[in-house]
Formats: sequence, C-alpha cells, structure tokens
Amino acid sequence: MTDAEDRKPRSDEARSVYDSEVTSEFAIPQGLAVPKGSLVEPETTSEFAVPEGLDVSHPSADELEGSAFTTPRMYNARHAPAAFTPPSGIPAVSLTKDVPWQDRMRTMLRLPVAERPAPESVHKVEDEGPAVPRVLDLTLRIGELLLAGGEGAEDVETAMFAVCRSYGLDRCEPNVTFTLLAISYQPSLVDDPVTASRTVRRRGTDYTRLAAVFHLVDDLSDPEISISLEEAYRRLAEIRRNRHPYPTWVLTLASGLLAGAASVLVGGDLVVFVAAALGAMLGDRLAWLCAGRGLPEFYQFTIAAMPPAAIGVALTVADVDVKASAVITGGLFALLPGRALVAGVQDGLTGFYITAAARLLEVMYLFVGIVVGVLVVLYFGVKLGAELNPDAALGEAEPLLQIGASMLLSLTFAVLLQQERSTVLAVTLNGGVAWSVYGAMHYVGEISPVASTAVAAGLVGLFGQLLSRYQFASALPYTTAAIGPLLPGSATYFGLLSIAQNQMDAGLVSLAKAASLAMAIAIGVNLGSEISRLFLRIPGGAGSGRRAAKRTRGF
Repeated sequence: MTDAEDRKPRSDEARSVYDSEVTSEFAIPQGLAVPKGSLVEPETTSEFAVPEGLDVSHPSADELEGSAFTTPRMYNARHAPAAFTPPSGIPAVSLTKDVPWQDRMRTMLRLPVAERPAPESVHKVEDEGPAVPRVLDLTLRIGELLLAGGEGAEDVETAMFAVCRSYGLDRCEPNVTFTLLAISYQPSLVDDPVTASRTVRRRGTDYTRLAAVFHLVDDLSDPEISISLEEAYRRLAEIRRNRHPYPTWVLTLASGLLAGAASVLVGGDLVVFVAAALGAMLGDRLAWLCAGRGLPEFYQFTIAAMPPAAIGVALTVADVDVKASAVITGGLFALLPGRALVAGVQDGLTGFYITAAARLLEVMYLFVGIVVGVLVVLYFGVKLGAELNPDAALGEAEPLLQIGASMLLSLTFAVLLQQERSTVLAVTLNGGVAWSVYGAMHYVGEISPVASTAVAAGLVGLFGQLLSRYQFASALPYTTAAIGPLLPGSATYFGLLSIAQNQMDAGLVSLAKAASLAMAIAIGVNLGSEISRLFLRIPGGAGSGRRAAKRTRGF
C-alpha cells in the first residue's frame, strides 16, 4: 500500500461514530510504538495454533488422520462384512433340509428374531402377495386343532411358525397358553405389528385328526409343494368335517376290554376280566349320557368311576370267590388321565409353565372326580359289611399272559384315542415292550417300581419319537397309548380304600406312590423323546448345537 493511499481520506459511509468517541478494548493505544511487521499478523490466534519456534514434522499421506467414517487402515474390502444388515436379518444358522419340519422350525423358533436365517424364496405366494390377516387366521386355526387334540405347547408353536414361514411371514412370534393362541407379525422395525388371537373352547381326543393336521403342515413346509391359501383352507375344512374312525359302540367295547386287560395285569382271572369289562362299559355309557346333558368332565369322571367299584363291592358282599380289588383296579385304568398328565409335564419341562400348570390342574380335578366316585362306593360298601383289605397284595399272572394283556390294553387305549389304523400295530408293540422292560426290572431284578416305570416310559418316548420322525408325524399317537399298562391303577385304588377305612396315613402314602409313578411316566416319556433327538441330525450348522428350550437359561 503506497503513502498516497494511506493519506487518502475515508468516505462518509466508512466513517463511524465510534471512531471518534468509542474505541475497542483491543485497539492499539495512541502513542504505543508497534513494529510494522506485526500489523500483517492477526491480533488474536486460536488456542490450538502451533507456538512459534516449535518444530512439528508433517505426517505423511499414509498417516493422515481422517474422519470417524474413514475406512480403517486394516480394512480389506475383499474380506470385509456387508456394509449394511439386510432387513431380513443375517443368516446365522444353516439348516439342513432332510430333517422333519418339527426340528427345523423348533430350532428357528428358539432363536431371536434378529438371528433367524433369512427365508428362502417364497413358493406359495399369491399374485398380489400373501394376505397377512388370512395367513395368520389359517395359522391360528391349525394351532387350535393341535392344542385341542392334546399336543404340547412347544409343538403347537412350532407348527404355527412353520405355517407362517411357508407363506413368507418369517418375522412372526406365536404364543400358546392352555386355552389361548396368539400370533404377532411385524414386517419391519418401522411397520406396525399385526396381531391375532383365538380361543380354544372345546377339547377332544382324536389323534386321526391330529395326524391329518400334521400332514397338512408337512405339505405346507415342503418347498417342492405349492399350496395356495384357498387350498389350505379347503383341506383344513375337510379335516374338521371328517368323522371319527371308530363308532361309539366300538369305543364302549374298547373301554371294557381295556379294563379287563388291566385287571389281568394285576392277577385277575376270567371272571374278574368279565366283571371289570362290564363295569367299565357301564361307566362309559353313563359318562356319555352325562356329556350329552352338558355336565362338566368332573362329574362325568365321578359317575364313570362308580360302576366298576360297585361291581367289585357287590362281588365281595355276595361272597363270590374273586379278587374284587382287581375288578376295581381295572376300572380305574380306563379312567386315569394319562394323556393330559404327559402333556402337562412335557409343557413344564420345555418352559411353558402357565400351560403346564393349567394342564396339571386339569389332571388334578379329573383325578379328584375319580376319587370321589370310588370313595362314595367304597364307603357304602364298608357300611354294608364288605370285607375289603387294603393290605392285600394283588397277584401276578404268568409273564406271557401279562405281556399279552399289556398289548391288548395298549391296543384298546389307541382305539379310545381315535388313532389311525396304521399306527395301532406300532403302539401295541411299543406297549408290550414297555411292560416287558418294567416286569424284567421290577419282578425279576427287584428294582423299585418308580425307577422301573421311569425306564420303561423312557423307552416308550424314545421309540415313539423315532417312529414319529420316520413318519413325519406327531409323537403322541406312538407314546400315549403305550404308557397305558404303566399307569398307577392299583396304587390309586389301595390309597382310596385306606382312606375309606379311616386309615389316612396308609392312604396318603399309597396316593403319594401313585403320584410318583405318574410323574415317573411323564418324565420318562419326555426324557426318552429328548434322548432320541440327540441321535437325530442336529438341524443347525456345524458347531451351532441344539438350542435350549423356550424360556430357559440355556445352560
């Protein structure tokens, strides 16, 4: 800048009133000599500026510090993970396709939603895509039939998840309790979830219908079979309309043969067989009559337990040389709720505690109903002078006769459960094997009845689970009827008889033994099923292991 420019007067626009009156506190006071070179430097510097005289070496281009979003120096694009997580999640588990859908769906159901494998290409999608409310409704209807048929809560949730996933709804969460089914589907984290529920009003035993529902779910889960929603609804309606495979008179006859076979197991002869069969058939007809009148199951079981006990007491009063205890014990075998007991304990062991508590409470009510019916008859029998000895031990039939009776008991139990005719032979053989193991351990090896029952029931669960996996069906038809010979009928009867004769201590001990045997049956069946899965191929990939049951810590 020249001296002439320095002397050039400023314009009026550039002149400020503060120039003559007010100055900045940072202005150079008049009369202070400032070196001329300092005028070109800023008067104020940043606190992060490098001080004068400090020698700082400049970093190379490779060492320059970049932004927080700059690619790290160790980054290798070839081996780097995906930059973004896909909306469907990262496929953390590689599932094999040659295992039953129950195992594949159970593995995914036990995984968190974010860790589930990405679904394969959807093969059953309609032209405009799956209608989410209709898919959820179909899922709930299938779950309702399974839960009403006595299936375990975990298997019901597995089937519901399989149906949803087969139509592309992989981000779904089913929830099953004793009478309520609910399912929620959320397409993504930013979309509102769709939730539906359904209540189970009536429950019935029909394993043929249960097997048909399993076949439907198996076809829906098969990637090589394409089933539309309309076709699935049509097949489900046919399943609901199908009649039971056995007429009423066959069920009544099966109930009598079951009681007769049970009486032979505890040492009864031909007269005892006929008496127990007549009492059970009469009780079955009375129970059907009460059911037609709308009475609850509690009163049905109470009334059904009275005829066998009444026949046994009548034979004792008439001084007929028969084992009245075997007659009453045979009648109890036909009424003990073994199916509900096994399902309740299975739900508890797999983490469904609310459903397990409700099922076991149902078992307790039915058992109390049986107790009331038998106690009423025994009380009046004692008053009439019937000499019933609670300390008298029941006899033992020949081993071959016992095995034959156990197989007949399993066969008739399968008929009462409305099983498919193709499964009756397998469950009959399974029941014979169970009683053979129990007899060898208890009668020959003199092992405690609880331990013998647990081992025999474990073999029932093991064989039943393997057979069900071979047939891609439910395990209930292969296990429930086979545990019939192991039910604690004699312990229950002797406990009730002791209570009727005011021997409370002995009665409670005998009933506690009956409860221990019942729990041994249920736990043994579940343990056998779990052991069978150890020998099956794990549905997860290498090193993944089998996930723990739902709502457990997974240790």
